[in-house]
Amino acid sequence: MIDVGRSCKQVCNALAENGIDTADIQAVFVTHEHTDHVKGVRVFANKFGIPVYSSKGTLDAMYSNNFVDNKTKCFVIGDGGVDLDTMHIDTFSISHDCAEGTGFKVAMGSRSFALATDLGYLSDEVASSLFGCDAVVIESNHDVRMLQMGPYPYVLKKRIMSSSGHLSNESCADFLPKLVQSGTSRFVLAHLSRENNMPQIAYAESENSLNANGMSVGSDCTLCVAPVEFDGTSVIF
Repeated sequence: MIDVGRSCKQVCNALAENGIDTADIQAVFVTHEHTDHVKGVRVFANKFGIPVYSSKGTLDAMYSNNFVDNKTKCFVIGDGGVDLDTMHIDTFSISHDCAEGTGFKVAMGSRSFALATDLGYLSDEVASSLFGCDAVVIESNHDVRMLQMGPYPYVLKKRIMSSSGHLSNESCADFLPKLVQSGTSRFVLAHLSRENNMPQIAYAESENSLNANGMSVGSDCTLCVAPVEFDGTSVIF
């Protein structure tokens, strides 16, 4: 599981609704320490004895804010990544206003999956980590005009649009054709803002970008939007 952004009870209910037994969760990988990604980590991990993996900076921040404690089995992900069952999990750095945020790339034999949210921008490291993945969960956080015209205070708008904030629909959409060219065939748009985006807007912008580059949803790739109520902050792989 990547991130536990809801309470332990809510996560357990969601797992049950999708036919997933908590006994099948072998580890939790944490992208960064912001509350919407770690709210349920401590209770969930401690209740079921599940180890937690993250970067050192993220782990230190979680300890400082009591998102994990001395009962939680925590491990720092080293340069060589982590081998888990039939998977190999590597990290890549993300530009976000947190301690030491990461995305994750999961290799399963010849197949691979990556998750990249909370991106201030698409760095070369992020791009190279996503290229060639079969499936990608990628942030499409906000519509720039909705954000600019919306109720958020100026300081918050500036933070979201900064290089350490969140990825816009436009930036996400512009990148998808490059991923298709690299071999990616499945996309999930994630971490949509409730206030500054709508699923149909995010989907349309990405689809239009693909079409403009001679690609079509259905034949060249699949495209869907993660449910907004879950914010893309708990992912099972």
